[in-house]
Amino acid sequence: LLTRGAVPVVLDLADEESIRRAAQSIRELGPGPHLLVHNAGYGQQGALEEVDDDAATRQLRANVLGPISLTRALLPGMRAAHSGRVVAISSRAALGKELRSSYAASKAALHGLMKTWALELARDGITANAVAPGSIETPLWHAANPSQDPRTQKILESIPVGRIVGVGEYPADGARLAEVRAALAERVRETLDEVSEFSERDTVEKTGEREIGRRRVGKECRSR
Repeated sequence: LLTRGAVPVVLDLADEESIRRAAQSIRELGPGPHLLVHNAGYGQQGALEEVDDDAATRQLRANVLGPISLTRALLPGMRAAHSGRVVAISSRAALGKELRSSYAASKAALHGLMKTWALELARDGITANAVAPGSIETPLWHAANPSQDPRTQKILESIPVGRIVGVGEYPADGARLAEVRAALAERVRETLDEVSEFSERDTVEKTGEREIGRRRVGKECRSR
């Protein structure tokens, strides 16, 4: 990305002042942004009685309140352009996962936010969607899901193909890897285009003797 003109802006989602400075730096780069992907975050582990209020608050600050603050700060540029895409990387843990109370709550909150923003921002040409992937074989996943833990085995058994996707499945050849990445990037763009389309239609609801015209704009975000 750096070779294509990307400008890195460092910020701490748990620090409101850091978010403010980063948003200002982004605004100074020009109109927009056109796409905002909330991918940063971490997972707090522990049984309910083991995670105190401070730890739970840090989790929600980074995974929920930080994205809210950053989106709020950058939203005026999207509104002015009458265009924008907000994507939150969620997790299947939003449906519940043992020993992940704070993490699961933070990801479930993202679902609610994206659905609400999809409805709220559609009139300004801005879409909001959540992407909730399942298990991906990374060092972080293995750290959170020890192979000897019976719960890890249950996760594997719940996957239809019986295993999680591994990064080792990608080709080692540099040229081929670049080709795969390019194809994946194109598919992501196509997907974003598909979910960004919003429809507008008039509906009529009859209530007794009266007819009330209503307009519904936009789609609710969908996660999978």
